[in-house]
Amino acid sequence: MAKQERARRTREKVLTAAAEVFASQGYSRATLSAVAERIGMTKGALYGHFPSKRSLAGALIDESRQSWTSLRATHDTPGADARHVLEGTVAAFAERLQSDVRLRAAVRLADDCPVLARALSEVMAEVRAALVELVRRAQRDGGFAPYPPALVVQLLVIVTYGLLHTPAGCAGNDSDAGGEPLWRLLFTLLSAGGRPGLPEAEAPGSERGGERPGSGP
Repeated sequence: MAKQERARRTREKVLTAAAEVFASQGYSRATLSAVAERIGMTKGALYGHFPSKRSLAGALIDESRQSWTSLRATHDTPGADARHVLEGTVAAFAERLQSDVRLRAAVRLADDCPVLARALSEVMAEVRAALVELVRRAQRDGGFAPYPPALVVQLLVIVTYGLLHTPAGCAGNDSDAGGEPLWRLLFTLLSAGGRPGLPEAEAPGSERGGERPGSGP
C-alpha cells in the first residue's frame, strides 16, 4: 500500500510538471526531459509512469473531462434554478482555469495538439453541448433573453478564454478570482429579458439607422 501511495504521488507530480511545461511551451516544444528536470527525476524513471509525451497529454485531457463533469454535477443539482446553475458552472470553470495549471494545459493542448485532436474535440463538444442546454433551460425557466443559445455559449467561451490573458485587476480587483464582477455584469445583461435584434439607436427608422439627413425626396 505504501508503494502504491508513493507511485500515486509521483504520478501526480509528473502530471503537474507536464501541465506547467505544456501550458508555457505548448505541445510541440515540450519535451519529456523538461518535465523530468522540473521535478528532479530521471527520464528513465519518468518512462515508468508515462511512456511518451502523447500519453502525458492524453492523461491531462482525460482529467479535464473529469473536472468538467465534476464541476457541473456540483452546481446542477435536482431542483436547482437554471440561471443559477449556468452562472455557477461557468464562473467556477473560469476560476478553475485561473487556479488549475492542469486545466489550463488541457485548454492549450486543444489549440496545438493535432495528434489528440479527436479526443480534444470530443471534450470541447461535451462542454459546449452542456452549456447550450443550460442556456436553453435558463431561457425557459430563468428569464434569459432569447438569443440563440449557441451564440450565447460562444460569448461565454470567448470571455472565459479572454480572462486567461487579462492582467490582474482588469476584470475587477486582484481578489476577484475568475473575474467575478465581469460575470455578474454579463449575466445581468443576459437576464434582462430583452429580445434579439439591433440596438434601438441602430434600428431601421431610428435617428441613426434611418435615412440620412438630406437623402429623402
